[in-house]
Amino acid sequence: MAKTVLLTESLPFIINLDGIYLLGYAWLFGMCVIAYRTLPRQQFGALQHKTFPVYFVKSIALSAGLLTIWILNHPDVLKHYARPNIADVAQAYALLTVFLSQSFNYFVIGPMTSKTMFKRHRLEKEEGKSYNESGVSSQMKALNPMESQEYKF
Repeated sequence: MAKTVLLTESLPFIINLDGIYLLGYAWLFGMCVIAYRTLPRQQFGALQHKTFPVYFVKSIALSAGLLTIWILNHPDVLKHYARPNIADVAQAYALLTVFLSQSFNYFVIGPMTSKTMFKRHRLEKEEGKSYNESGVSSQMKALNPMESQEYKF
């Protein structure tokens, strides 16, 4: 017979953290897809500038929390940390990789991307052209390195 659980203060401790992480990730991803498909490009960029920091902070906190829980529940991870071929250690490395990647995105890539995006938006307003139209200024072309000659094959 299944165990009966009363709705009390202890209920939050029986919630599956992996499930919460997956639901949170799906919610944030879904928001981005819907916004991308419905908003004009500049409005979507402004929305990303506001929402992605929240996403990355949540992801950093969740991955750090999951890594901590994993190590607490699998104490041999610390003993065998140099052996990533052990499944428990490999899982810890995966969670650490997520934590480090999201931290790098939040602290380095995100600010650089936002700076470039807002420069592009300003130039588009001044020139009255989108960044991918012909005849844009050299300043606009410099913000689009994939369009420049150095990346053409």
